[in-house]
Amino acid sequence: MLPNWLTGSTGTREQGDGIERHVVLGSPLRAPLMEDQEEIVFGCGCFWGAEKGFWRLPGVISTSVGYAGGQTDQPSYDQVCSGRTGHTEVVRVVWSTPAIDVSDLLKLFWECHDPTQGDRQGNDRGSQYRSAIYTTNARQMQLAQASRAWYQTALSAAGHGDITTEIAADRPYYFAEGYHQQYLARPGSRPYCSAMPTGVALGDFDGADYRLPDTVWSHYDWTISHCVLRGDNSPIALNP
Repeated sequence: MLPNWLTGSTGTREQGDGIERHVVLGSPLRAPLMEDQEEIVFGCGCFWGAEKGFWRLPGVISTSVGYAGGQTDQPSYDQVCSGRTGHTEVVRVVWSTPAIDVSDLLKLFWECHDPTQGDRQGNDRGSQYRSAIYTTNARQMQLAQASRAWYQTALSAAGHGDITTEIAADRPYYFAEGYHQQYLARPGSRPYCSAMPTGVALGDFDGADYRLPDTVWSHYDWTISHCVLRGDNSPIALNP
């Protein structure tokens, strides 16, 4: 049984059944964490494109999409889209702690969307598209806040507004319906991404422990519209 913070109050989840393994990575979507793994939940606009950005990172074990941050148990997609559940579309990321650090994930998070847009991201409008970070331990919270402070300074210097990202701990995560999981890797999927990256890079914020080399980040060119749609679905390979 999954922990209650992950699945909601009942500890069970019906939505997403039949999608037991990651379409690209082949890893179980609902397996308990190993000792050398951590998880975190990000909201950065429509979860289709956001998930692809994260599953391509070396060291990521699994990703899934779902809903978090609201008050409704076991919400459906239609309910979340109504704006009455309080949830936002999110990506749950599980990674190997010897391979990468949460700092690497925070770099991708801040750079892959515009965290100053409030209840929208690009053409998608509503509280279900708001920016959010839901942490699962104290260090993640510390680094999320430190990275936000660094990124706000960089955004302000570039002429952008205030960050509106919600940062909270241990919010229940509800798996989205199966057809949303790894959507962009599915045959016949609609190539859609509403993210509006600012083009501002996250640097060495307080406590950062980046593990991934620059060659990995060269696969993400945020100056290109809909960057994640242009890359392939395979995980980025580290140079030998």
